[in-house]
Amino acid sequence: MTIAYDKYYQTENLFGEPYPELIAFFSNHSKRGKLLDLGCGQGRDAIPLARLGYEVTGIDHSKVGIEQMNQRAQLENLNLTGTVADIYQYNHFSEFDFILLDSMFHFTKSDKEKETAFVKRIIDGCKIETIVAFCIQNTGKKVSILNEAIDFQGRLERIYETDLQYVFKDDETGHASITNYSIVIIEK
Repeated sequence: MTIAYDKYYQTENLFGEPYPELIAFFSNHSKRGKLLDLGCGQGRDAIPLARLGYEVTGIDHSKVGIEQMNQRAQLENLNLTGTVADIYQYNHFSEFDFILLDSMFHFTKSDKEKETAFVKRIIDGCKIETIVAFCIQNTGKKVSILNEAIDFQGRLERIYETDLQYVFKDDETGHASITNYSIVIIEK
């Protein structure tokens, strides 16, 4: 099966640098530990988080993205392992201290049920004191849908929330766009 992102990831560093706000949160966090990056792509977040001392496991369905990330990890001798897999089939959330989902949820009509069920499964399956970070487009009702999914068992503590603008530039085509995003980080 051909994965669309295998084609897109022929452009290295397709999505650019990680959100400074996200990296600042993890830089300033007092402890390090095992971090799961679901939908890690080429390692936009996983690589800088491994550089900060986190033990990172990245999972993505794109073989090309995972190979690029693993090559970078090997070159820099980072504590980072990427695996090609379907994140929706993953179930080992309790093995991690941190879980990151950057731009994984769109909550479109056709995906809303699947995505909200996945958020609930992650929260249900992770251990107490796990920190779960979500980065999501702040358009329409996406953030409110995410918050409802997070709070399915009662309100969880938000330890960090911020809004930001993501600027995407494709030097090859000249295309540029600005998108509003939100970061919501909870502790179970």
